[in-house]
Amino acid sequence: MQYSRLGKSGLDVSQLCLGTMAFGRWIDEAASREIIDVALDAGINFIDTANFYGKGQDEDFKYGTGESEEIIGRALKGRRDNVVLATKVGNPMGRGENDYGYSRIHIMREVEHQLKRLQTDYIDYYQVHRFGTDTPLEETLRTLNDIVRQGKVRYIGCSNYAAWQIAKSNAICDSMNLEKYIAVQSQYNLLRREIEDEIIPFCKSEEVGLMVYSPLGRGMLSGKYKMGSPLPDDSRGAHGEQLLKNYFTERDYKLVESYMEIAMDNGVSLPKLAMSWIINQKQVTSAIIGASKTYHVTDAVEAVEWNAPAGLMEKVSSIGR
Repeated sequence: MQYSRLGKSGLDVSQLCLGTMAFGRWIDEAASREIIDVALDAGINFIDTANFYGKGQDEDFKYGTGESEEIIGRALKGRRDNVVLATKVGNPMGRGENDYGYSRIHIMREVEHQLKRLQTDYIDYYQVHRFGTDTPLEETLRTLNDIVRQGKVRYIGCSNYAAWQIAKSNAICDSMNLEKYIAVQSQYNLLRREIEDEIIPFCKSEEVGLMVYSPLGRGMLSGKYKMGSPLPDDSRGAHGEQLLKNYFTERDYKLVESYMEIAMDNGVSLPKLAMSWIINQKQVTSAIIGASKTYHVTDAVEAVEWNAPAGLMEKVSSIGR
């Protein structure tokens, strides 16, 4: 496993990050603990979660119920200091007027709840889940700065931001002498390459770290989903992953077929090819693997260690743009 600095910080994180959206949602605590054990044994030191992750995501009114954080907190007892722990704030945690968003009252309340759920005195990397429009940015950034100064959080970052939103936020931080976002978390895979237009050039220019989620397109790049065919048993789709449906388009099915042909020609699986491609993108600091089975972790580690034939990644890159 290789490690890199996250943005301009001194924080070293593994090339792979364990994503935990499935924990307490469609896999139980025992399965989640086993995945954590396998990840740590493989050298992954980076775990990403959110207060929103849990069974409440699948309710008609979607809200966070905290199961993922609770499971991680119990699983990391005795080895907390060996892990870079990342979580997020902002999505609904209830039906109340102050139960969501990026106001001082919500962030200050939630970080206390998250510390208890995670059974820790500090959070290594704390991210705003989305760009907020209901609260002045200055209020959000002052609050994030305060929880860093209080020792509850070590570093801050953002998720699902556009390049201009990071630039605006960090400009405010510069003017007010506040802690700045050191990294951004964005969707990136062979089927969704929009961040190549602005986010990736921005991160390179401004030395902002880049975590990428859905490197396998929420399972679409496993090759298991076929146009017009039933959803495979025990797949994310069968478990009700709503965001996966965004990939069920004629374009995406055709692209998957093209990538599958290349993978077969080179004697590798499609997931291995897709994961290796992500890891070989120079600006990517860490790729988040949303594991719900232990082999998702071990397969990803094998992909990181695989040396692709010369010119293969360039060929793959030329297809989807």
